[in-house]
Amino acid sequence: MKTIFSLFLSLFMFMQPAMAADTSDSNAPPDLETSKALIAKKDWTGAISSLEKFVKANPNNADGFNLLGYSLRNAKRYSEAIFNYKEALRLDPNHRGAHEYLGQSYVLTKQLDKAKELLASLEKICGLQCEEYLDLKKSIDKVKK
Repeated sequence: MKTIFSLFLSLFMFMQPAMAADTSDSNAPPDLETSKALIAKKDWTGAISSLEKFVKANPNNADGFNLLGYSLRNAKRYSEAIFNYKEALRLDPNHRGAHEYLGQSYVLTKQLDKAKELLASLEKICGLQCEEYLDLKKSIDKVKK
């Protein structure tokens, strides 16, 4: 009996890695490419859901928080967007995209002084000709007219 049990145990242990290789983890967080594809389709609800899972699994990824903020802003959930942009900047204080997008959120919520502060930060980070600086400046100038 002991021999049969040993044989069964050995067989089970041998098969375990093979069985594990065949199973996929459906609970695995999506990657950023999956989220970017949803953003490209302007599927804000899908992108938000995907990115919330991504940042939970990758809490030190500034790009994930930035993209989550972008998706929330496009869903007109401004306070949540601002929170996530600030989280991206906490992780990467020189994240140009987060500076611009946070500034865009401030423009949309009529907080021009804060948007101008971010414009000044972008000037220090990347100069007067970088795309992020120019895009935010254009948005601020449009509101001022």
